Amino acid sequence: MQYRKLGQTGLDVSILGFGCMRLPTAGAPDKIDEEAATKLLHDAIDAGVNYIDTAWFYHAAGGGFGSKGESEPFVGRALSGPWRDRVMLATKLPQQLVKSREELASYLDIQLERLQTDHLDFYLVHGLDGAAWDRMKDFGVREYLDDARAAGKIRHAAFSFHGGKADFPRIIDEYDGWAFGQIQYNYMDTDYQAGHAGLRYAADKGLGVVVMEPLKGGKLARNLPPELSAVYEARPEGWSPAEWALRYVWNDAGTSLLLSGMNEASQLEENLRVADAVRPGTLSPDQLAVFEAAKAALRSRTKADCTACRYCQPCPEGVPIPDILAAYNKGAIWDSNDPWLTGYSKLKGKGEACSACGQCEDICPQGLPIRALLKDTAAFFAT
Repeated sequence: MQYRKLGQTGLDVSILGFGCMRLPTAGAPDKIDEEAATKLLHDAIDAGVNYIDTAWFYHAAGGGFGSKGESEPFVGRALSGPWRDRVMLATKLPQQLVKSREELASYLDIQLERLQTDHLDFYLVHGLDGAAWDRMKDFGVREYLDDARAAGKIRHAAFSFHGGKADFPRIIDEYDGWAFGQIQYNYMDTDYQAGHAGLRYAADKGLGVVVMEPLKGGKLARNLPPELSAVYEARPEGWSPAEWALRYVWNDAGTSLLLSGMNEASQLEENLRVADAVRPGTLSPDQLAVFEAAKAALRSRTKADCTACRYCQPCPEGVPIPDILAAYNKGAIWDSNDPWLTGYSKLKGKGEACSACGQCEDICPQGLPIRALLKDTAAFFAT
C-alpha cells in the first residue's frame, strides 16, 4: 500500500480509503451483510488501508438521505477491539438535518456512541454547497468544530462538497480549521462541482483532497455503453475500465486518497493491486489522451447539445431548461432513466409547465428544438 500526506496534518493516509456507503447487503439497503462486510473491511485493513469513511445517512432504509442509517453502527462493531487503533475514522455532521444553532451539537455524541469510539479522527460537515455553508456559519459551525477539537472529540475538521464550483474556494477560505475538502472527481467530472480547478485550489492552499465517486458510482467500471467499451478494448495495457478510472484520479499528486465503496472481494483485490502500482504523474500523453477519447465517446450519446449558457433563463413559466436537458443527457449517456441517478427527481413535472411560447428557441445559441426536447425528456423518464 502506498501512503500520501494528508495536506498539512502530518498524517500519512493510504491512497485507497474504504467508503462504507455501498457495503454488501442482504436484500435491503439497511440490511448490511455483517459477516461479508466485516471480512471485507478487515481484509482491507490487513492490506494497509488506514482510512475508513462513513456517515449518518449511509445504509438507511430505502437507500435515501432522510433517516439514520446502519453504516455507523456497523462500522463501530467491525472496528471494535484492536481494529479501531489501526485506522483513521471519519464520519459526517448531517447538516441537512440541522435547523437551528441548538441542534448543531446534538449529533456528535450520538455518532461517537454509534461508532463505539471516544473520538473521531475526522469530522466532516456533510454535503456542503454555498447556501448550506452560509446557514451553518450562521449556526456557529466554525466555533462548534473548534470546541469539539479542543474537547478531544474530534481531531480534525473537514467538509464534503456538492455545490457549484464558485462555492468551493469560498468555503475553504472562510474557515482556517479545515484539514481537507472531499470532492466528487473522476475523468468525466473534471468540470463538475469543485472539479479539477477545485482540486488544485485546495492542494495549493495546503489542504488535503479526498476524492469520492472516482468510478462515478460504478458507472465508469461496469455495464459500459459500447462506445466507451471500444475505447478501452483498443488499448494494449490490458487495464479494466475501473483501473483506467482509478489511475486517472491517482495520477494527480493533489489527490491525498480516493474512497472506494467496495462490496465484493474482487473489487478490493483490484483496487489494492492498482493502488500498489500507480505513481503520480506517470500516465503518458498517449494514455491521458484515452480519457479524452472516453469523454468524447460518452458525449456522443447526448440528446441535447446544451452548453448550459442559460440564455434561455429565466423562462416565463419558470421551466429550468438547462437542468432538465442535463438530466436527459445523463440518462441517455448511461442508459438509465433512474430519476435519482440523473438528477431528474428534483425536476419531475417542471417541464410540463412549458407553454410552447418558443422564446427559448429564439434565443438559444445552439439552435436547439427545446420544446420538442422537453417533451422527449418527459417521455424518457415516464418509461
